[in-house]
Amino acid sequence: MGPPIQTVKSIDRLAYSEVIDVRSPGEYAEDHVPEAKNLYVLDDSQRVEVGTTYKQVNAFEAKKLGASLVSKNISRWIANRLRGKPRDYRPLVYCWRGGQRSMSLATVLAAIGWEVTVIEGGYKRYRQQVRETLEQAFSSQPLVIITGLTGTRKTDLLHLLEQRGEQVLDLEGLANHRGSLLGSHPGSQQPTQKYFESLLADRASTLDPKRPLWIEAESNKIGNLYCPLPLWSAMRQAPQVEINAP
Repeated sequence: MGPPIQTVKSIDRLAYSEVIDVRSPGEYAEDHVPEAKNLYVLDDSQRVEVGTTYKQVNAFEAKKLGASLVSKNISRWIANRLRGKPRDYRPLVYCWRGGQRSMSLATVLAAIGWEVTVIEGGYKRYRQQVRETLEQAFSSQPLVIITGLTGTRKTDLLHLLEQRGEQVLDLEGLANHRGSLLGSHPGSQQPTQKYFESLLADRASTLDPKRPLWIEAESNKIGNLYCPLPLWSAMRQAPQVEINAP
């Protein structure tokens, strides 16, 4: 028997060797913990197949089918993706609600001998943590807004400030967008709204609330994405530095 499976309610991804999202690729694409790896135990079509069997046949047959598919997927991940992990590998695992999908992988990894932790409440708890972080982080964080016309190199100044040790939040970078005039980056897509908020919350969790945070002036919409209300409200009230250039 391996070490017991631990559970946590809040997520500090840097405290673990790796974060594993066992949900289907479609669920993962909509939103996930930043830098989490998608080692699904059921892919999108398999998830539909199990759900259909549950509704049209019965729960017992659905569980048998699910167990067979989950076992095959876990076997493949261990044989390939996880085979080279060392003895001190410490993964954090989550699914939609912290139930059967995450525990199925966690149980096997713990039996191997790895120290495994599962997010209690799964993705739903993580999503709540994102909302709480965005609400709290920008309510007291001192902000400084860089304003100026397009072409005054506000983004370059933002990056220069970061190189010199200042705290910076690059909203356009996180949104994968070049602003209202230049538009999106050719050949690439913006993240979903939920994943944009996940990236913001991840950045906010690293900030020092006693030091100013520099942000380039934006509207409340960056391409197809909306700036979360707590941040947008704080930006509207923050002091501004205007850049003028030919």
